[in-house]
Amino acid sequence: MLPLGAAPPPPPARICSKMLPLRVPPPPPPPPAARICSKMLPLRPPTPPPSPPALPRVQKRTILQQPQPRQTNPLVWCAAILCLIFSLILIFFGIATLIIFLAIKPRNPMFDTPNVRLNTIYFDSPEYFNGDFVFLANFTNPNKKIDVRFEYLDIELYFNDRLIAAQAIQPFSQRRGEVRLESVHLISSLVYLPQNLSMELRKQVLSNRIQYNIRGTFKVRANMGLFHFSYWLHGRCQLEITGPPTGALVSHTCTTKR
Repeated sequence: MLPLGAAPPPPPARICSKMLPLRVPPPPPPPPAARICSKMLPLRPPTPPPSPPALPRVQKRTILQQPQPRQTNPLVWCAAILCLIFSLILIFFGIATLIIFLAIKPRNPMFDTPNVRLNTIYFDSPEYFNGDFVFLANFTNPNKKIDVRFEYLDIELYFNDRLIAAQAIQPFSQRRGEVRLESVHLISSLVYLPQNLSMELRKQVLSNRIQYNIRGTFKVRANMGLFHFSYWLHGRCQLEITGPPTGALVSHTCTTKR
């Protein structure tokens, strides 16, 4: 209860329910120096780094002369010199041989048999043969400027490619244009002959026409002053002889080849 005569209290202030928006103050403008220019400037290529200072010419020459070439092995030089000497020797001998053949024109010695004698043919058994045969070997040197020497001579007697006798001759020399005759005695002692060859030889004896083959192998050395060379010769003679004991030469063919 309020006492009488007291003034009534003032009414309470009304609170307005309408909310006013808060005003945010605008940001201050940036200073002029911080403004970014929106105009695009052209891109510039990066500047190359500065080149090192040029060296003096004397220093460049010194740097270029530092790497030295590798030295060749002495063995390589020796091998090259030997190959050169060998090539020169081959060339020299080739030219010398050509000159000799063109100037001298060497010819091969010839082998021949002008006379033969068939002394004996008999059989100890149907397949073992015995014979005695002598012939005169003729060796001729047809060269006019070359002397020759027969260093090895071997004579073989064949019947139908079957060896029945052999004989060696002593070495000898021949001057240019010389002819030499050698008597060669060939003896067949118990030489085995197959049955077909034995029958063939018997038939030829009965027909008085026997065919023998002489084969000679010779090693010849040709002498031309300071120069000489050796080679092999092969002589072949095919003979037709009458029957023993007075077998004589009827016909023959001889060849001499290297």
